[in-house]
Amino acid sequence: MRKPIKIVSSLVAVLGSLVSTPSISQTSPAPSVRIYGFAELHAIYDVKQSSSPDLFTDLAFQPLNDLKGPQGKTQLTAETSRFGFEATSATASGPLTAKLEADFYSYSSDNRNRVRLRHAYGEYKNWLIGMTWSTFMDLDNLPETVDFNGAVGAPFSRRTMVRFTFGDAKENFKVTIAAEDPEDQFGGGSSNERMPQIIGRIDKQFGSWSVNARALVHEKRSFNATKRGKGIAIGGNYKLSSKDTFMAQYTRVDGDIDHLYGSNGYSIDAATGVISFDKNSGLVVGYARILNDQLRGNIVYGGNRGKSRQAAVNKSLDELFVNLIYSPIRNVELGGELIYGKRKTFEGTIGTLTRIDLMARYSF
Repeated sequence: MRKPIKIVSSLVAVLGSLVSTPSISQTSPAPSVRIYGFAELHAIYDVKQSSSPDLFTDLAFQPLNDLKGPQGKTQLTAETSRFGFEATSATASGPLTAKLEADFYSYSSDNRNRVRLRHAYGEYKNWLIGMTWSTFMDLDNLPETVDFNGAVGAPFSRRTMVRFTFGDAKENFKVTIAAEDPEDQFGGGSSNERMPQIIGRIDKQFGSWSVNARALVHEKRSFNATKRGKGIAIGGNYKLSSKDTFMAQYTRVDGDIDHLYGSNGYSIDAATGVISFDKNSGLVVGYARILNDQLRGNIVYGGNRGKSRQAAVNKSLDELFVNLIYSPIRNVELGGELIYGKRKTFEGTIGTLTRIDLMARYSF
């Protein structure tokens, strides 16, 4: 009997030592907390055809020209204003960071001025757990626009996830693997999946240019069918000089709306439950120029191509953004942007967008 008792006693001692040794020293300083955000106003004017139901450009739903809707529309909004908290705690094996961020741009037809969660996650060593931008997104090569939604043709999604990243700082590369929440913003076939979205990513820096490659596997379900799809993407940028940067990204996604902005996504036959994926391709290209310490500008193209050939579904989306952003004093930015967009369906109907977006922002 002595041996089992000795083993149990040893296990109890080990567990006791783990419990009694805090990961954050009791003598360590309190976590440092940073409060940040900005107050922002957009003044938007549609020159011709009125815009989609969204306040900002959402070209996939731009009204078609043959509908003969009202010409010209003015909107002012401060709903994109945001605030956030970032806390960092020192531990024996590295910093533990947590972030919580929200804005007021809630998608709702009755009252849009409601708090919307943007980010809520913690990071420790190689791990990130919580909600933030999807691992399939390429934020480094997403050109800057005054328009809040930005160009179609690139992944644009926030997801709840578990993410692990590892790499070699000397070789300037990293590898990321993530399991992310499968539900997209339209629910439907994405609300009852059995598997999370699985994403893999590689990033590599080569002197004045960088490149990344990403892959996605997802699942959609109906009341009697399951279908899995995939996505691939590449992105990169090249610094022509200290003031000039060229960036681009290409994305190909089958049947997921959030992971390709402007995508037709998927459809479910109400009678049979058959799931159909559209095969969408997107391209975003941008040129950024720093004119001086106070002024910068961007020229951005975004495009998306569908394959479904259903009459009312979008065949192509094309957008062009030209902007200047001026900072007259510290923490204040004033932006102006001209936007042109064209939506074309498979039945040949066209919707066009011509818009001016003026922005004022105070950051803190």
